[in-house]
Amino acid sequence: MKKIETSIPDLFVIEPTVFEDERGFFFEYYNEEKFKEFGINFDFKQANHSKSVKGTLRGIHFQLPPKAQAKLVRCSAGRLWDVAVDLRPNSPTYKRWFGIELSATNKKMLFVPVGFGHGFYALEACELQYQVSNTFDKSLDAGVAYNDPELGIDWQISGDPILSEKDRALPFLSDSEGF
Repeated sequence: MKKIETSIPDLFVIEPTVFEDERGFFFEYYNEEKFKEFGINFDFKQANHSKSVKGTLRGIHFQLPPKAQAKLVRCSAGRLWDVAVDLRPNSPTYKRWFGIELSATNKKMLFVPVGFGHGFYALEACELQYQVSNTFDKSLDAGVAYNDPELGIDWQISGDPILSEKDRALPFLSDSEGF
């Protein structure tokens, strides 16, 4: 397993070591000792699994304190464009985003720290699994519009994305509570 730095501090790509033979493959997608070596202290409180049809965009979502969440995300089927946005107002990389293709084939994962918004676009039918550091609390659920011009995210979108009512109603960052 290897940690790959991104252009945003505290946001990491995790590339597992895959053992593959004629039977299939095996890899660890979480190892507490290795994560601690990487400087990532992450305790799971909840695990989630979503399935999306091609063209679905989910996000940008986050939870407010005191139940803000760090996430470890991975694509277990299909392909998706995964995006994390630094929403920490005092961060030198505030409003910067990072995107990466996650797929069942490349097996890469993204560690999204507390203080970031997260979303993804289904490049094809896909399944996303993610562990979070805090349980979901509907009263602390928040988000920012995926198409906020202030963020300028390149979503790799072809055509109009499929959005939930919730995601259609998310505010621009300038109109949100943020962290």
